[in-house]
Amino acid sequence: MLSPIIKTGSKGGSYLRRVRLALACVSITANALCAGGIFCFPLMSPALAIHLKLSQPQLTTIALAGMVGQYPFSALAGKVIDCYGPWACSLISAGLFSAGFGLFVREIAKTPVDTITSNASLYHRLTVYFFVCSVGTVFSYFSSVFAASKNFPQYMGLATGTSTALFGLSPTFLSILATRYFTHPDTGLDVIHFLQFLAFICGCVHVIGGFTMHVLPPAEECIDTDAEHRAELADERTSLLPKTSSGTLVEVVPATDEDLRSQSALDVLKDFNFWVLLFVVSVILGSCEMIMSNIGTIVLSLPSRYFPTGTLDDIPSGDIATSTQIKAISLSNTISRLVVGPLADIVSPIISHLPPGSRGVLRKHLISCIAFLTLSSSVLICTYLWMVVGVRSQGALWILSIGAGIAYGCVFAVLPSLVSSIWGIDNLGRNYGTLIYAPFLGTPAFSYLYAFVAAGHAPADGGVCTGVGCWRATFEVSVGIVALAFAATLWLWKAWRGKV
Repeated sequence: MLSPIIKTGSKGGSYLRRVRLALACVSITANALCAGGIFCFPLMSPALAIHLKLSQPQLTTIALAGMVGQYPFSALAGKVIDCYGPWACSLISAGLFSAGFGLFVREIAKTPVDTITSNASLYHRLTVYFFVCSVGTVFSYFSSVFAASKNFPQYMGLATGTSTALFGLSPTFLSILATRYFTHPDTGLDVIHFLQFLAFICGCVHVIGGFTMHVLPPAEECIDTDAEHRAELADERTSLLPKTSSGTLVEVVPATDEDLRSQSALDVLKDFNFWVLLFVVSVILGSCEMIMSNIGTIVLSLPSRYFPTGTLDDIPSGDIATSTQIKAISLSNTISRLVVGPLADIVSPIISHLPPGSRGVLRKHLISCIAFLTLSSSVLICTYLWMVVGVRSQGALWILSIGAGIAYGCVFAVLPSLVSSIWGIDNLGRNYGTLIYAPFLGTPAFSYLYAFVAAGHAPADGGVCTGVGCWRATFEVSVGIVALAFAATLWLWKAWRGKV
């Protein structure tokens, strides 16, 4: 019989671990939901254009600072994760969010309402402050994703998919709050009070995460002890052959684990396939983020189909249409992550998810994980072709929003699993952070392509560009580039056959 003292201690430790794990999960959820403030910029950009007299290239630059600012520090955030843990990233993001949004709204509040020309120094300061917010976003994102994946390594696809899905849901959550509580019938979104709210709530949530988001050690091997006890009670009635199952129980000791653990960043950069993967990620994420940061002006470039008079709740029609597209992007992004993460665990199980020495079930490998990247690029090709040949009003933009959200979420759902399977889990934070530099190249390229095409068709008085000519050439070029990314995924599928 097992000792009562061992039982009690085991149960007490297990209960405490579950409580701490539950608190970590709550903070993962809260951090992820509050991290997407920069993606609400399309809601704010019309007001900034009108009241601060900012041009489309200036608005694009501010939005771009929010997008690409996530990436220069991604490797640093990964290193912080590997060395200290998700809690440190959460505390860092608390300070960055409060400072960035606070200073941004301070500049807007100081600007006179009767401004008639754009202020270059104001524009530069807003760009810097939005960049600070974006750095906070990457630290927040890493804190939630790696708190989930490292606390549930046996289900990395599910953990990553769920945490990134919540992150993808953040713009919808925040835009609902903005529309519900900070939008007025006559003037639209109250940008000042909305940004003050973001500065406060993001800071508080991430400070709490600094105390709760810890990677917990594995649970005590209580099951193994019980198994040994049951083995002692086995008699001649015990079956001599194990029951068959759909999976095989294996001891996870990857043959190259020591090599992967000692692999430097330079070793990873010497891998040609790393650069192919970086190109694919750069194109898919970069073009999607171009859409996310400019969906507001894409909406304004087209005639309204459903709200021509702006009578719905007396909110200006442009605000309604833009908010609808942001929600469509966010929801499709979220659903994609929730579906693809667990699906990848089922059809593309990766045994290196588990720490060395642990036990797991090696399920049948049905398809390469690269197939999800191929799917993402295929969706974008169809979506961008639709923009070229089919979109003539705001009512047709839902395909763009949903397509971009699906492709974006799909890539982020499988990327951590893909990276850990090829280059190991010990330096996952560093390697994943290095790969996430990819949109730092893709997002500016696609965003400025959009900005200068739109500027070339804008009216001489500096107003908002209208008509399909504002973006048609952008999507024509994007179709060709994404087609190259599609071909690159086929290359990786062949090169990594049997590994992912």
